[in-house]
Amino acid sequence: MQVLYRIIRESIDQAFQQLVANKLRSFLSLLGITVGIFCIIAVMSAVDSLEDNIRGSFEQLGDDVIYISKLPWNEDPNQSYWKYFQRPVPDIEDYEVIKTRVKSVDQVSLRVILGSRTIKHRSNSVEGAFVIAATHEFGDIFKMQFENGRYFTMHEYESGSNRILLGYTIAEELFGTVDPVGKTVKLMGKNMQVIGVIEKAGDALVNPLDYDNTVVITYTLARQVADVRMENNPWANQLNIKAGEGFTVDELRDEVTGVLRAHRRLKPKENNDFSVNEMSIIADALDSIFGVLNLAGFVIGIFAILVGMFSVANIMFVSVKERTKLIGIKKAIGAKKNFILLEFLIEAVVLCLFGGVLGLLLVFSFIEAFTFVTLSVGLGAGLLGLYLFPHWRQESFS
Repeated sequence: MQVLYRIIRESIDQAFQQLVANKLRSFLSLLGITVGIFCIIAVMSAVDSLEDNIRGSFEQLGDDVIYISKLPWNEDPNQSYWKYFQRPVPDIEDYEVIKTRVKSVDQVSLRVILGSRTIKHRSNSVEGAFVIAATHEFGDIFKMQFENGRYFTMHEYESGSNRILLGYTIAEELFGTVDPVGKTVKLMGKNMQVIGVIEKAGDALVNPLDYDNTVVITYTLARQVADVRMENNPWANQLNIKAGEGFTVDELRDEVTGVLRAHRRLKPKENNDFSVNEMSIIADALDSIFGVLNLAGFVIGIFAILVGMFSVANIMFVSVKERTKLIGIKKAIGAKKNFILLEFLIEAVVLCLFGGVLGLLLVFSFIEAFTFVTLSVGLGAGLLGLYLFPHWRQESFS
């Protein structure tokens, strides 16, 4: 055992001596490994980070909420336009029926997109403000947060008071650094008092709850100033229904479907004239998309490994050729073939480990500066890169 330990230690010493003595060769080897591992980890980390970013964004919608609308999320509406166009829009009557009859519901809200309008404050105006009208529960279901101010009170909602919530960008363009809360703006011909500024959206690649360019008014106020049925916009009206404690989304979906069918007087053989959407639809779509992206990333990584592997293998062959006489002397004095091979394998492993560390540092140092999403290097991607290169390199060398 002591002999084996001494041979391994001397092999490591000789490997380091050769690496230091042949700086150009060592540098070229490190460069090939670093670039290869950089490609593997960078591509896989980019795909993983993109997936985490998008999935995390959609998780804001909640996995215990279902959405009733004209259109399904998992079909192309252009292929069955007339079928979906002829459906009735979710309305306040549907909202009331679900609220009073569905036992598995915690909260339900009706949201109506009124389209783009111009909002004014004195001489300042913002065109294209996205106007949303919603029932009172909307803020609780989606956990709306505020930079300043507050949400609507129940009295303000029921009375249809001229109150409004501004998105962060809208408030900034209208008021600059001045606090908008308590100020008056004009929208759709009415003077409205600002009671809150919605929290600025994050830096997520996809943000389904981005209110920065949005203004929110109560549904009761919207009925006074606009047509809230929005028959010509299939995406405008939507019911958001949150499951009650102790109830699953499947139970909620089944009960809501039954109650809505009864309310709309659909016969047993008739298809639903509404779509029940939930997060699992988006999750299934993302699974198929990122399955393809992961496969593409793996193929790119394989090509990077092959390029680096062959370049490094050629350099190691040169290293063996240079030490032919030294190998002959070692064999002449009794060195076994396996121990001579061990010396070169240790040299290859040391190069690969140094190259792997440099590749990881390169990923951490530079990739985030050139990406528009936060890049996270997963443990799996790092270990895969550090494992494959030394393993393949030893296979190619031996």
